[in-house]
This record gives sequence, structure tokens and C-alpha cells, in this order.
Amino acid sequence: MKVMVFVALALLLVGTQASAQDRGYDRGGPPDNVKVAWADVLRVDPIYDRVQTSAPREECADVPVERHVDNGNRAAGTVLGAIVGGVLGSTVGKGDGRKAATVAGAVVGGAVGNNVAKGDDRYYTDTERHCRVVQDMADERRIVAYDVQYRYRGDVYMSRLNYDPGDRLRVRVSIEPAE
Repeated sequence: MKVMVFVALALLLVGTQASAQDRGYDRGGPPDNVKVAWADVLRVDPIYDRVQTSAPREECADVPVERHVDNGNRAAGTVLGAIVGGVLGSTVGKGDGRKAATVAGAVVGGAVGNNVAKGDDRYYTDTERHCRVVQDMADERRIVAYDVQYRYRGDVYMSRLNYDPGDRLRVRVSIEPAE
């Protein structure tokens, strides 16, 4: 059985090679009935398609901002107010009342000194440049192919190509018997 399959494959291979030789394939090139020629281009019509494109762009604007300048004297105002308040509080009262008046005077004086120093803080309006990236979208018409009408030996043909061939177009001509 194996021998018969081997013989059948060998005969098939020999028959295929003989057929290829008859067509001219044994020389490594195209068969004898295929040639390259030139055709005259009659018309070229570009085929367009709409393509949406996106391009990044930076958009900037000057924005008003409020700024705060701390004079840095709050701590000094608080300490100075506490000292003055403590001195004034110590002049009021006698005994344990004097200690309480001194502490109360220092606390009230510190708060008053802090508020006085806080009033010296300054606020002003300035501008800052804020930027962001935005995408600009655009519809664009692009050529995607060409419908080419050409004449070869008196006959007119039409093909769609991905390039503009110019005035002449190379064509491959193949002749086979119509059985």
C-alpha cells in the first residue's frame, strides 16, 4: 500500500514539472504568455475621504488672584500686648487678686496686641498666568486612492490605484486560451 502511494506521488510530481516546463516556468521567470507594456492614461480622478485630525494647543489666560502679605509682627504684638496688659493688671488689686488681675491683663493684652498686629497685614490683587492644553479638532480631506482610466491597444480600462500614475501606466498583459 505504501509503495503505491509513493508511486502515485512521484507520477504526480513528474506530471506537474512537465506542465510547468510547457508553460515556461522552468526558466525561473514569468511564463512566455505574460509581458509588461505601456498604456496611455486618459483620466485620473482622486478619491477623497474625510479624516478628523487632532492637534494639541496651549491656551493661556491672565487670572486675577488675591495675595496676602503677613507683616510678621503678630508674635511681637502678642508678646508686647501681654507685657503691657500684665503690667496694667498688676497695678489693680491686692494679694491674690493682683495675681489674677496680672494674668487676666496679660491674656487680654496679648489678644489685643495680636489683633493690632493682624490689622497691619496687607492684601492686594495680582495676576497669574494659567495655561492648559486643549485639542483642536479639524476635518481634513485626504486623497486615499485614484480612479485611473487608461487605453491599451485601443481598448479602455479602469483601475483604482493608490498612486497617480502620470501620463503612462505600466500594465501586465497575459494571454491565455479561452477553453
